[in-house]
Amino acid sequence: MTLTCFIRYQIDPFQRDAFRQYAENWGEIIPRCGGHLLGYFLPHEGTNDIAWGLIAFDSLAAYEAYRARLRTDPAAVGNFRLAQDRRFILREERTFTEVVAGTLGKPAQSVSL
Repeated sequence: MTLTCFIRYQIDPFQRDAFRQYAENWGEIIPRCGGHLLGYFLPHEGTNDIAWGLIAFDSLAAYEAYRARLRTDPAAVGNFRLAQDRRFILREERTFTEVVAGTLGKPAQSVSL
């Protein structure tokens, strides 16, 4: 994957479970529509209203094709509607990054103490 879309969500912390359901729904939709889902992340400690979604693509053109498929996918349309109706997303920002070769997904090495 050459591009990763980092989506930063400001969420209503009192609707954390609604955002969790929204994120779980994307777990089925995103891969079906052509995105490589790296994951959705809820706040755990510290700031309680920031969540993240990370989706990778082979190119900007692949991202654009994915976005077009989302607009016609019934489950995607329904998930967007869920977020609008429940208003648990207060703000959404997208940043596109490229991975530095040899740095993505490197597992931890065992450490002797």
